[in-house]
Amino acid sequence: MELQNQLKALADKIEQLKDKIETEESTKHAFVLPFINLLGYDSFNPTEVVPEFTADLGLKKGEKVDYAIFQHQDPILIIECKNWKEDLNIHNSQLFRYFHVTKTRFALLTNGIEYRFYTDLEEANKMDEKPFLEFKITHLKENIIPEIAKFHKSHFDIDKIVDNASSLKYTKEIRKLIHTELNSPTHEFVRLFANQVYSGRLTERVMEDFTDLVRKAFNQTISENVNDRLNAALNKESEKQHEEIEEFEEETSKIITTEEELEAYRIIVAILRRKISSDRIVHRDTQSYFGILLDDNNRKPICRLHLDGTKKYMSLFDRDKNIHREDIETIDDIYNFEKQLLNTIDNYEETKANIE
Repeated sequence: MELQNQLKALADKIEQLKDKIETEESTKHAFVLPFINLLGYDSFNPTEVVPEFTADLGLKKGEKVDYAIFQHQDPILIIECKNWKEDLNIHNSQLFRYFHVTKTRFALLTNGIEYRFYTDLEEANKMDEKPFLEFKITHLKENIIPEIAKFHKSHFDIDKIVDNASSLKYTKEIRKLIHTELNSPTHEFVRLFANQVYSGRLTERVMEDFTDLVRKAFNQTISENVNDRLNAALNKESEKQHEEIEEFEEETSKIITTEEELEAYRIIVAILRRKISSDRIVHRDTQSYFGILLDDNNRKPICRLHLDGTKKYMSLFDRDKNIHREDIETIDDIYNFEKQLLNTIDNYEETKANIE
């Protein structure tokens, strides 16, 4: 949850500042370094975060990658940064070269908004062409946050990330293919289904018809599945609300307002009518006590009567709403507390006047 909040805060900051950021260097300091910091790495510690890390390429000396993150004196992630306005698609070849000459298993290409994480799933020590993890921090989906958390200093584990990277990468690619096929089915995709439902010859005209049918069938199936899940969720919520209502009704049914409580209420109304009209004095019965409220407001209790037990008493409230218990033998004893009841009304009316 903490990482999620930090990512959200950084995303908000980026939205506020990006139009004022003009250079690659500003992008690094305003967007990329805060991201490195929230992963638990100290950007001010040169043994942990190394800026301008040397990645010499054969005879070509002095090649540098923007940042390298070290753990136990070994680089675990190299980071190449670009201006936030730049398209990352034209820059991965540079990172590809750096990856080959370092010991790291992970590389990150970012413009401070879009992040692409790479590894070497297909060939050892050779960066894959496609990232296994890709996201925009300003449009971050909740399921991506646990994947980002794997790079946090506190639980960074190379083997676990590599094992998971394969699943992430190929799942992402399959989803892209599915999305493409749903919007514009390929000939092979259409033939796969047409062969199983159509007994005639698959002419060009038939394939054209089935292309539209396959697209419609898949979209309808997805819509129905979404609706079914929504309805199931709504039904579950409705059942929950119904159960809550039944529980409330069951609890309410246990409350029995006695004639003695109603008579006590009438005594209190008679006392308070000197100050306020009777329609402002409301009783509300509960399982624990018989309450008297001003203006039917729970925050304006006048008193509470406890008449069901072997020993009767009433609870009165002072100016600070502290409760004072007063024992009574019969409801006629309520008259003995006339002054306190009237003072309670005065307190509420005085507070109301001050607010107005």
